[in-house]
Amino acid sequence: MTTQHDDITADGTRGATARRLAALAIPTFGQLIAEPTFILIDTAIVGHIGDAALAGLSIGSTIILTAVGLCIFLAYSTTAQVAHLLGAGRRREGLQAGIDGLWLALLIGVVLGVGLFAGAEPLCRALGGQGAVLDQAVRYTRAVVLGAPGMLLVYAANGIFRGLQKVRITLVAAIAGAVVNTVLELLFVLVFGWGITGSGAATLIAQWFMGLFLVVPAVLWSRADGVSLRPQLAGIVAAGGDGLPLFIRTLAIRATMVMTVASAARMGTHVLAGFQAVNSSWNFAMNVLDSVGIAGQTLVGAALGARDWRRARSLTRATGLAGLVVGTVLGLAFALVGLFAGHFFSPSPAIQLLTAVGMVTMGLFFPLQGWMMALDGILIGARDFRYLAATCTATAVVYIAALFAVVRFVVPALPNDLARTAVLWLAFNIVLMGGRGLANGLRARGDAWMK
Repeated sequence: MTTQHDDITADGTRGATARRLAALAIPTFGQLIAEPTFILIDTAIVGHIGDAALAGLSIGSTIILTAVGLCIFLAYSTTAQVAHLLGAGRRREGLQAGIDGLWLALLIGVVLGVGLFAGAEPLCRALGGQGAVLDQAVRYTRAVVLGAPGMLLVYAANGIFRGLQKVRITLVAAIAGAVVNTVLELLFVLVFGWGITGSGAATLIAQWFMGLFLVVPAVLWSRADGVSLRPQLAGIVAAGGDGLPLFIRTLAIRATMVMTVASAARMGTHVLAGFQAVNSSWNFAMNVLDSVGIAGQTLVGAALGARDWRRARSLTRATGLAGLVVGTVLGLAFALVGLFAGHFFSPSPAIQLLTAVGMVTMGLFFPLQGWMMALDGILIGARDFRYLAATCTATAVVYIAALFAVVRFVVPALPNDLARTAVLWLAFNIVLMGGRGLANGLRARGDAWMK
């Protein structure tokens, strides 16, 4: 029989868990929007240079965001590994794994930076750059990609601090990086007149600043625990092995987004314009849901490291509920804002209406997305990487096939752009988000992911 005392204790435990999730999620959200914030600052300032510069920035920023985004596994795998080892009482080994993650990030960052610098022109040309726009895009890309090692160090260092459950420093680093970027942008572009190259240079300095801001304390704490700072080949290989399935998972998700954009483009200019407005707003809002998942990932990873299955299960339920609640509140806000947000994106009444339809449709599915993202974080924290890679890839294949069928057979029969927009977002949420949610939910119901 449950006594009143038991109820109070359970309520107190649930309240403490909710507060702990919030304490980890809120600073994590600030960190997650660091790179998009850099691009936003670049856009606001480069827009004063000219149309060719702004178009060039669009191409260059797409290249760097895609390349860096594919390396997000550095943060996820490091978080899970450090959290597990610390939960098991193996702090020194956990910090050693973090140092190995930093070396892997630096290695990948250098290779990525050099590769993108050398291939900047053909990449920009492949994305449609021509004439003055191509020149501006190449200038920006070659400047900003030199900061790639710094940004990847930020990812790996964030993994260490998340695993240690010390995430406030990551928020401080993100804010400081945004301030440095803004000041240098104004100085280089508007005062020194360096144009778009100055914008890229300001961002690369901010990225290295953030990297050092986080790496230095991580190294000092590791040294205090007797951790070797030398590259450990076995540890780097292990970190890379963990990261490969996560890379495949991310690649599958990116492929679905590319195909969604391509499908919107085939539905007409107005549909594509409205899609861009909704998609850019959704990308920002998803960071809120992702931060909940990352908070759960950290806590569950530590519980599994301590082999506390009961607590891991309890944290999973709490994180899933938090994702559902946050998704519901965020979805309601997203839908309400969507009713008038189109005015901020376009003066065209048609595009404003399509934006409203897209945001309201998307808002209805935010509870599903919040729950799905929460379980996604839990499974990453459990290091269930291969399952996530397999199910994300399978869901992506089904979704892309469904998109092809929708564009080929359904869209031609629809009466107007409003219906096409609604069908596109319904397919996105029901097939892609629903498929990922189904896969994550079925996995979380069993025990295999906790082993």
